[in-house]
Amino acid sequence: MELLLETVALYSLKLAYETEGHSPIRRDDPLMGSCDREIFELLIRRGDVAGIQSEVGRCVDLALGAVGGVDSVLGRELRHLTADFGAAQTMEELYAPAVTLRSYLRDVL
Repeated sequence: MELLLETVALYSLKLAYETEGHSPIRRDDPLMGSCDREIFELLIRRGDVAGIQSEVGRCVDLALGAVGGVDSVLGRELRHLTADFGAAQTMEELYAPAVTLRSYLRDVL
């Protein structure tokens, strides 16, 4: 699960900050900040669903801005997927929306 959440964050940051012709953003990039695997591992161990949603939400909000906001087609779909992720109340409920979110972000990249 940590890797899945880190990948969602990574894809979001790639959308927001990566530009053609520059070095790609990687998992060990300082830009990842609090969205790295260890942070997600700690949040998962604590069962902190709200903390996970907050960290992922922060990164996805950056991606949302990069795709044109909620008024764009990509932005509306991203907001919808983020809402599904945010509606989860247990760790088990986070998994399916996180997979869908990751797949969507990968396709947009």
